[in-house]
Amino acid sequence: MIIKEEFLSRLRKIFDLNLYEAKVWTALLSRGVSTAGELSNISDVPRSRTYDILESLEKKGFIIMKIGKPIKFVALKPEEVVERVKKNLVINAQEKSKRLEQLKGDDVLSELTNLFENGVKFVEPSDLSGSLRGRQNMYNHLDMMIRGAEKTITIVTTEDGLNRKMEALMPSLERAKKRGVSIKIASQITENNIKVARHLSKIADVKDTSGKGALGRFAIVDASQLMLMLTDDTTVHPNYDVAVWLSTGFFAKVMEEQLFTLAWKELTPLNKVKIK
Repeated sequence: MIIKEEFLSRLRKIFDLNLYEAKVWTALLSRGVSTAGELSNISDVPRSRTYDILESLEKKGFIIMKIGKPIKFVALKPEEVVERVKKNLVINAQEKSKRLEQLKGDDVLSELTNLFENGVKFVEPSDLSGSLRGRQNMYNHLDMMIRGAEKTITIVTTEDGLNRKMEALMPSLERAKKRGVSIKIASQITENNIKVARHLSKIADVKDTSGKGALGRFAIVDASQLMLMLTDDTTVHPNYDVAVWLSTGFFAKVMEEQLFTLAWKELTPLNKVKIK
């Protein structure tokens, strides 16, 4: 049986399988019921590994073992496999979340925090910077910055970026607002994001950048941390989006209090925006 590498690669990503698991599973699907030896021959997986692979697939809910001699394995309908995988993902996520939540009062977290705080004492301010690749990593880091905000949050984004940030950052922005943090958001406002802009205006001062030229994509928190997005989000794939994070009060303060403040005065308040 010949399965294209591209198809196997997609299966591995979708179902979180290794190469041997994908090969054995597809081999069993093509037979319906089969022995480990037959599957080894069909899938071109070493016989010494086939039993381990089948045991792994059984635990994950992809197949079931038929009682009797010789031992045979039965393939489940792909639709059933999808449902089982979804349920397992939810259960595993809940278990991991519970374990992480329990760390809040655990000595392990205290020890880790102690290591970090003592380590930071020896770090030069210029070393507190880094690059972030992939939009999800960027939003995770931006969310962390927002969760630690004490005074101000400034976000400049694009038309589509406003919609994305609403989905990814809204809970943390709402909590920041409750803490008394001042939030400013600047973006091009169009019919595609006006509803999101109005929703965000409940917790932030939102202004329209249309007609004022591109201000870029960046975020500043407490005039001490800065994240600069380096690519055009309309032309780059989310996985290849790139940002730079800087923990530098000097540069962040210049960006916010001088450059951004001047531009902010020229922007159009949301209540005066007219959508054509």
